[in-house]
Amino acid sequence: MTTDTALPPTPDYDAWPIEARLQAVESSPRQVSVRWSDGRVSRYHSIWLRENAADDTTVNPATRERILDLSTLPAWPEIANAEIDGSGALCIDFVPEERRLRFHPGWLRAHDYDNAADDEAPLVPVTTWRGGPGERPDSLDASGLLDSEPGDDAEEAILAPALEAILGKGLARLRNLPTEPGSLEAIARRIGPVRPTNFGQLFDVRAKPEPDSNAYTSIALPPHVDLPTREYHPGLQCLHCLENSVAGGEAVMLDGFAVAEALRERDPQAYATLTRVRWRFANTARTTDHVWHAPMIRLDARGELLEVRIADFLRGPLQTDFAEVEPAYEALMALQRLLREPEFAIRFTYQPGDLVIFDNRRLLHARDAFEGDSGHRWLQGCYLERDEIRSRYRMIQRARRQRRIGAEER
Repeated sequence: MTTDTALPPTPDYDAWPIEARLQAVESSPRQVSVRWSDGRVSRYHSIWLRENAADDTTVNPATRERILDLSTLPAWPEIANAEIDGSGALCIDFVPEERRLRFHPGWLRAHDYDNAADDEAPLVPVTTWRGGPGERPDSLDASGLLDSEPGDDAEEAILAPALEAILGKGLARLRNLPTEPGSLEAIARRIGPVRPTNFGQLFDVRAKPEPDSNAYTSIALPPHVDLPTREYHPGLQCLHCLENSVAGGEAVMLDGFAVAEALRERDPQAYATLTRVRWRFANTARTTDHVWHAPMIRLDARGELLEVRIADFLRGPLQTDFAEVEPAYEALMALQRLLREPEFAIRFTYQPGDLVIFDNRRLLHARDAFEGDSGHRWLQGCYLERDEIRSRYRMIQRARRQRRIGAEER
C-alpha cells in the first residue's frame, strides 16, 4: 500500500461522499475488481478507468473537460498493478504508458456501472396523477424567493421542493410572488435561461385586438401543449398571474402521461397508432410559419413515455399513408374522449402572485372561457428547457453533498 494520505481529485466539479470504503482489490491486465466495506464487489475495465482518470493528461484542470484522445495512446491501456493507497483511493499503474493514476473511492462507487440498475433513472421518480373535484396543484409559499441570494439556503428551501414536484409530477404552483410586470424573468432565471420564441422573451396572456393565438382571446382553450409546431417544443412553461378579476377563466391541468397510460390500457391499438403516425402541427401566423411533423405520443429508447404533442387548434392537415388516415382519426377521437373525462383534470383559479411551472412536454393545460368585460385577466408567461430544471436540481443536490462532506470532515 502506498502512503498517499490526501484523496485524489475527481474528473468533475461534484462532491462524492464515501459511503463505503475500498477493502480489497484484484486485477488482470484489462480489468480490476474491488471489494467494498459493505460487501459489494465492483468490476471496472482498464480502458474505462484510463479514460475517466482525473490527472492533467486526461482532463483540463481548469475546465474539467476531457482532453485525452484514447486513439493516441501507444496501445490499449492495461493494468500492471492495482492497490489501495493510504488515503483509501484506488491506485493503478498503467502500461505501456508507465503512468500511475489514482481514483477517488466516492466517485468510483457512484459510477459503478457493474452494479448499476438503471443509468438513466430520473432524478426524481416520475409519478403520474389524476385529478378530480377538489384536487389542486402542489403549492408552495415563495414570498421570499427574490429576496434570497442565488444559491443560499433560503432560495434552496423554496426551489428544492418546487423542482422535485415539477420533475416528479410535472407541475408546481408558487404563491405570494411579486405582481410587477416583467418580474417573471427574474424568477424564472433562478432556474435557468429563458427560451425566447416568436412570442417574445416574455409573453402576455390576455385578450387583445387582432390576436395571433387563441390564447390571446377570452374563448375557452382545450387541453394542449404549447408550440408543438417546433422541432422540440419547450420543456417548461411558466405562467405568472399579475391580475385576475374576471368571471370565469378557470385554469385546467391534466397529466398527459396519465391520459396516455389510460389510453394504452383501454385501447391498445389507438395508443400504438398515436405513437406511430406523424401528425402535422402548424402555426401559420401573419408573420411566422412554424410547421413540424411528429407522433402525438412519443416514447424513449426504452419504451417509456417521453413527451406528448396534443393541441387540436395547432394541427394542420394530416399527411400520412392513405391506409393510416382512418385509424389515425379513430385513435385521435379515442384520445379526445379521454381528455374530456373529469377524473383527469385539476381546476383552479389564478390568484395575483401565483406562478404555475409545468412540464410542457408532459402536462396539458386548458382554460375555461371568461367574460372579457367583467374585469381584467393578465398572465405573463415564458419558456425554459427541461435541461435547465435538471441542471438546477443537480446543483442543489451537489451543494447538499458538499455540506454533508464538510460536516463529516469537521
